[in-house]
Amino acid sequence: MEIQPQLIALCIKQDRKAEYELYKLLYSYLMSICMRYSRDKDSASAMLNMGYMKILKNLHTYRPEIPFKAWIRRIMVNTLIDEYRKIKREREKVTYVAEYFETADFSEVNEALGKINYKHLLEQINILPEATKKVFNLFAIDGYSHKEIGEMLEISEGTSKWHLNAARQKLKEYIENSVLTRI
Repeated sequence: MEIQPQLIALCIKQDRKAEYELYKLLYSYLMSICMRYSRDKDSASAMLNMGYMKILKNLHTYRPEIPFKAWIRRIMVNTLIDEYRKIKREREKVTYVAEYFETADFSEVNEALGKINYKHLLEQINILPEATKKVFNLFAIDGYSHKEIGEMLEISEGTSKWHLNAARQKLKEYIENSVLTRI
């Protein structure tokens, strides 16, 4: 994805055609981020539009020495986290576990990944409980630390670790079942 500086300059001047052109260029990248955090395409599209509006609103703060892709990714992830916090406050249905203990059961996923259908794995991630899914995506896919995740989601570092472990356990079970059915 190569974004020309002239296109960014036109978007800063609120040129509607340039904004639409930028939207078309960013759509698939931003949608892929949104789909990791959403249960369905409709909510992912809504989140994409919210994030894109923030990108346009803050485009004047973009500094060319920062990779544009990293800059928009940060805005999109922050938008998704903000929306999650909002929903979390409204629902308050999730109970968090304060302690995390590593177990001997935990193991790294190995060559079984080559036998797993990527689409089915994404479906399994999407059926994880909402908080567990957010922590898994932030840690495993976006590379945030447990401390950062705790701050973003307003949970303890231990709770973040617990959610990650729960996600890994569920996904490990899915992978084991998938591999066994293919043997």
